[in-house]
Amino acid sequence: MPEFALILAGFAVGLIVGLTGVGGGSLMTPILIFFFGVKPYLAVGTDLLFAAVTKAGGTVNLARQRLVPWRVVGQLCAGSLPAALLTLFVLHRVGPANPGVQTVMTATLGMALLLTAAAMLYKAFRGKQVPRTLAAGEEALAFKARHWSLPVLFGAVIGTLVTLTSVGAGAIGVSVLLLLYPLLPLPRIVAADIAYAVPLTLVAGLGHASLGSVDWPLLAQLLAGSLPGIWLGTRLIRHTPERLVRAVLSALLAYAGFKLMAL
Repeated sequence: MPEFALILAGFAVGLIVGLTGVGGGSLMTPILIFFFGVKPYLAVGTDLLFAAVTKAGGTVNLARQRLVPWRVVGQLCAGSLPAALLTLFVLHRVGPANPGVQTVMTATLGMALLLTAAAMLYKAFRGKQVPRTLAAGEEALAFKARHWSLPVLFGAVIGTLVTLTSVGAGAIGVSVLLLLYPLLPLPRIVAADIAYAVPLTLVAGLGHASLGSVDWPLLAQLLAGSLPGIWLGTRLIRHTPERLVRAVLSALLAYAGFKLMAL
């Protein structure tokens, strides 16, 4: 695989993740499968650690800008981390390279991409315009979910999906956050989505590594591009042409989803 192409792919995905909170697994995993011929289970495992390190770099930058709502991050992790560990236990029992598991991974990945594309497209054209700053007196309400159990429940669903396919912590996570925390400004929504994905993808990625489903040289090349990309993206987060970016991404994800479903 050409090293420069992998670094460039990492940079592009890192930039998109930094700008929108979307694009880690939903873009990188199909890119690895279709453009670089990586087997699905290796693509998922490698992409999980790629997302963990990339988003950790983005989280540091966002934390310095005081954009990360840590209370929201903790609520989501309370559901996603136990779900990830349970999914890893099942994968350990059956083996990630099992043909049946490969079929389930590919089909689930395709459905996850189509769901992600639909969520992004709806948000781009029909969703409510989310404020980018908090009005006076709204701070306490903005960090309170519609119900305390919902972040844990949705976190568990996303944790399972991410561990199985590496997709879900981006667009689906952003959509969930917009529903649960409607007063939270968009930059903080993106920051929360990036930050809570770090422990989730790290746990899931290390679990996949213990199964032998991580390509370490490939991971290093992707990170060489993604870390500068996400640094740049998080610096530009306040100036993102959100609807245009999400509309283009939704079209790309829908295309990849249909291709995976046809495999």
